[in-house]
Amino acid sequence: MGLLSIIRKIKRKEKEMRILMVGLDNSGKTTIVLKINGEDTGVISPTLGFNIKTIKYHKYSLNIWDIGGQKTIRSYWRNYFEQTDGLVWVVDSSDIRRLDDCRAELHNLLKEERLAGASLLVFANKQDIQGALKPSEIAKVFSAT
Repeated sequence: MGLLSIIRKIKRKEKEMRILMVGLDNSGKTTIVLKINGEDTGVISPTLGFNIKTIKYHKYSLNIWDIGGQKTIRSYWRNYFEQTDGLVWVVDSSDIRRLDDCRAELHNLLKEERLAGASLLVFANKQDIQGALKPSEIAKVFSAT
């Protein structure tokens, strides 16, 4: 359903899409957004709240909402769910001790009705760090109940 809603938007000539970039703190959400946008990633501080970056591609605009992941602000995530076309869940592949917490938070998000039509991408970040789990290993952890 989520992918179909994006395809429908494209066919209806709607040229703006809203993407939420969410995950636990220190998973690399802000770095990913800055890299995609061609910006400097030299000094990054934790996101307290949210940042919005608009990426233009041809005639399309991708509004990426980079949402902070600290435990104290996760309860506010639901304030950003309205009219979301896509959800990018960022996983720190090297933070094995918090993987169960990461999976639990994602499963809680997927219960939200307001995200029912959104497409989901699980982004296995920090693959360059020694000891990081491979994407296939993360997929196994996330598919376990």
